[in-house]
This record gives sequence, structure tokens and C-alpha cells, in this order.
Amino acid sequence: MSMITGVILVAFVGYAFAWYTGSVEGNFALLLMLAVGVTGVYWVAEKLFFLPQRRRAADHLLHEHQSRKEALLKQGFSDVEGDVEPARQQLLAQPWWLDWTAGLFPVILAVFVLRSFLFEPFKIPSGSMIPTLRVGDLILVNKFHYGLRMPVFNTKLLANHEPQRGDVMVFRYPPQPSLDYIKRVVGVPGDEVAYLNKRLIINGQPVPQEALADFFDGDSMRYAKQFRETVGSKQYGTLNDEDRPAFIPGATDFPNKSNCRYTVEGVVCKVPEGHFFMMGDNRDNSLDSRYWGFVPEANIVGKAFFVWMNFGDLGRIGSFE
Repeated sequence: MSMITGVILVAFVGYAFAWYTGSVEGNFALLLMLAVGVTGVYWVAEKLFFLPQRRRAADHLLHEHQSRKEALLKQGFSDVEGDVEPARQQLLAQPWWLDWTAGLFPVILAVFVLRSFLFEPFKIPSGSMIPTLRVGDLILVNKFHYGLRMPVFNTKLLANHEPQRGDVMVFRYPPQPSLDYIKRVVGVPGDEVAYLNKRLIINGQPVPQEALADFFDGDSMRYAKQFRETVGSKQYGTLNDEDRPAFIPGATDFPNKSNCRYTVEGVVCKVPEGHFFMMGDNRDNSLDSRYWGFVPEANIVGKAFFVWMNFGDLGRIGSFE
């Protein structure tokens, strides 16, 4: 068993190394689920077979020692020395291959349940959601808010809230589902979403917009026009770059692209059933639904709601809703 376990552990380490070096496209959810399955098998085998076997061996050793001691006493040896407890404890101890599998199962299972069904941490890698989220923000995503989903397969098991306009949502990037993206929901199924001359219009009604002081981006060392938009009861900041044109350059082919009309003023899209229209708050620096299309309901990961750490700016910690 030690050789088999060694091969399994080497395979896990090799996969992680290949993922780290970019040789393969990693899938942490799949890796974690496999780890739960493998360590779970070892944990069950430990409880039902290996541990009872070690206990029988330890009890046999203790019984043999006691029998030998009684035999010596009958022969007149009253002062019998010898302590088998260290040897007994050694027999009861888990071998390394069980310690690294069955011993880790409860921890891996707890991480799997927490990450798959409750909360998952993410790191903001780009500035597409400035000013709401900054590069380096470590955020928490509520995995249960939009319903309970099967890990890896992402099949919905239990419905909960539906995504609402204004929600900040993490989802699987439609052109490459192995990647997670984060944007704001601006259109739900049946909505007509227009972004014309850098103004957001939903179902024919311009979204209320209030000009704020210019925003200084320390990373790009530039100022941008900043606005406060109001969608329903939700308010959030957006940025516009005056030097960028209103039209959408480089939109790719995507499913239901016929629902969209592109002009020099921008784009107008009718959101199909079971899909959502996503946009970044940094409007001129965000590749979003304007470029690659609608997000299917099956691609939803969860609702982002809290910055739990930013090592460069501790003042970022807190809710951004």
C-alpha cells in the first residue's frame, strides 16, 4: 500500500507542478474533489480494516507479554522486568501513507464543503471593476446565494435567489469556462440593455447617473471621469475614459449575437432567457458582455460581497455593497 500511495501522491504533486508552470490548464475544484474521494477511501479503510488490524496486533503483543510474565512467575521468577508499551504504541501508530491520506481527510473534506457550498475566496487580478474593486483585493463569494450547485459540474441542486441588476457576480467565462470572471449584472433575462454614447440604458430608461470627483488610478497614474449609477436600490461607482471611443471594437462571435446591434454609438442587446448581461464598472477598461456575449445561468459561481484583505491597503477591508 505504501508504494501505491506514493504513486498517487506523486501524481497529485506532479499535476500541481504542471499547473503552476502552465504546462496544463488546472482545475482546483476537480483536484479538491479527487482529493476528497481518494483520502475518503483511505479514511474508511483505516476505520474498518487497518486500525482494527493494528489494534489486534497490539493486543496480541500485550497478551504474549502477559503470558510470558505469568509463565516466569510460575517458575519462581518474581522480579520480571520488561515494558512492551513503546512497542505497543509503535504498532498502533499510523504508517506515513495513512497519515498523509486518511489523516488529512477531515481537513480536506471541511475545505471542500466550505469552498463548494458556502464561501470561496478570490483575488481581483485586473482593474476592470475599479472603483468598486481594486487590483489585489481578496474577496469572498457567497456560493449559496444563487442556489446550491454540484461542484465541478456546476449543476444546480437547489434554487435560491435569482441574480439581480446591480449584483457583483463571479461566473465562468463563457469562451473559456475554466476561468472565473467577476463583473456586475446589468441585464437579466428579457431585458434590453443598451450602452450608447457611454450611457447605460435598461429597457429604454437611462440609468440615473451622478457625476463625482475625478478618480485617480495609482496603477496607471491617470485620472478618469467618475460617476455614481443607481440601479433599483443599488448604487455603485463607474469610470469612463474620455479618450476612448463609444463604439465597441473587436466584439467576437458568440451565441445569440443576433440579439445585439452594434453601431458607432455602442451596442444594444436583448438578453435571452437563462442568460445575463455583465459589465465591468471600469467601463472603458473591461472586456465584458459587450465583447464576448451573454453569461448562461449554468456558468454562475456566486455573489461577491466582501473584501477580506488587501495587503497593500488594509482600509479596503469590508463590504462593498
